[in-house]
Amino acid sequence: MSSTPQPGIYEKFANAFSNAVEKLQVGDGFVDGVAQGPLINEAAVQKGAKVLLGGKRHRLGGTFYEPTVLADAKSEMLMTREEIFGPVAPLVPFKTDEDAIRMANDTNAGLAAYIFTTSIQRSWRVTEALEYGIVGVNEGIVSNEVTPFGGFKQSGLGREGSKYGMDEYLEVSNMTELASWDCHVSM
Repeated sequence: MSSTPQPGIYEKFANAFSNAVEKLQVGDGFVDGVAQGPLINEAAVQKGAKVLLGGKRHRLGGTFYEPTVLADAKSEMLMTREEIFGPVAPLVPFKTDEDAIRMANDTNAGLAAYIFTTSIQRSWRVTEALEYGIVGVNEGIVSNEVTPFGGFKQSGLGREGSKYGMDEYLEVSNMTELASWDCHVSM
């Protein structure tokens, strides 16, 4: 695995990512142009880190929460170990591919992971090491009707979609036969 330090790109990425997130329109998900709706529930908020953007209830009130970017998150923080289902992106700095893979796999969840790279070798190596049901490589939209959808660990067993989605509706049976059909039966 690469030992190239990642901190050289961390700040540049954090700034570019925050600028893109800042442009997200919050509101009713049925309205054209809205990119983010409300949270699942009130408990899905706040675990701590340096807030680069957002970090509080949205002006729409209720369970709407500002798109939030948190810098310098630590892999020990609960938000990096749980599926937070909120508009929160914790940025966790790392030095090597091995560090990133270890941190990504150190969770009981495993639905989707993403890697952005210009190296095809790195994309395969990292994807194979990640314990996730879906891995997006240089892509943020990772599911459609012809690919299997499902996670590892506590993110689910089995798959929906594709030919594998039918497996959940089937019962497997095993037939064992005699080694030889050379039996003499008289009636």
